[in-house]
Amino acid sequence: MKDKKNFEIEFILKTAPKVLENALFTPSGLADWFCDDVNVKDGIYSFSWNGAVEEARLISNKSGQHIKWQWLEDKEDGLDTFFGFRFHVDPITNAVILTVCASAEEDEKQEVKSMWEQHISDLKRYIGA
Repeated sequence: MKDKKNFEIEFILKTAPKVLENALFTPSGLADWFCDDVNVKDGIYSFSWNGAVEEARLISNKSGQHIKWQWLEDKEDGLDTFFGFRFHVDPITNAVILTVCASAEEDEKQEVKSMWEQHISDLKRYIGA
């Protein structure tokens, strides 16, 4: 098994923080741009894509600032990896800076970054940014 490493990607969004917070922190918001459906039970989020389900445990959530999960499969494999989002408003431009935190094996990093760029493109369409 190869080792996954955490990395971050930043995006500038022209939106209100409250709008972004709803899209990132609620199951219904996530299902509108990130995946097909999200179910939550006992801190475990079940993300569905085309009938396939991936489960992740919520490990950190501070409303209006960040949210972070760990894929259960990575946890079972002994990997200390996570994915999530944090954001803040740039005091000069008033733009919202969204940071995506993710992980990938070194040889898959570019592919994973491209996937996140597509997800954030979908997010921008969803929130009108």
